[in-house]
Amino acid sequence: MTTPVGPYTPIVRVGDWLVSSGQIGVVDGAIVSGGVQAELQQAIANLEALLAEHGATLGHVVKTTLFLRHMRDYPLVNETYIAAFGDHRPARSAVAVVELPLHALVEIEAWAHLGEPNS
Repeated sequence: MTTPVGPYTPIVRVGDWLVSSGQIGVVDGAIVSGGVQAELQQAIANLEALLAEHGATLGHVVKTTLFLRHMRDYPLVNETYIAAFGDHRPARSAVAVVELPLHALVEIEAWAHLGEPNS
C-alpha cells in the first residue's frame, strides 16, 4: 500500500461503501515520470490496490472526481481514464486546481459500492 502524503486514511469503508482519498501517481514517495497520462495511470493503479484490499474493483466505482492542474490535459486524461475503466462509466467530475500534493498533475478520488460490479 502507498503511504499517505498527509494525515488521512487512504480508503474508508462505511457499510457497503468505500470512499477513497485522492490518489496521485506516486510510487515509493515520488511522482512517476512521463507526464499526466503516466501519473493518472499510476494513480488509478494505486486506487485499484486500495479497492482490492476490500474485495472491490474499478467496476464497483460509482463516482470519481478528477483534479487537474491543467484543464488542457483533459483529452489526455480521458484517454487514460477510458483505458482503465473500459466501458464502465462511473459518474465523474473534473476540476481544475492551482496545485496538488507533491506537484502532481492529476489526482483521482472515488466512491465504490460493494454490490455487484458495474463492469
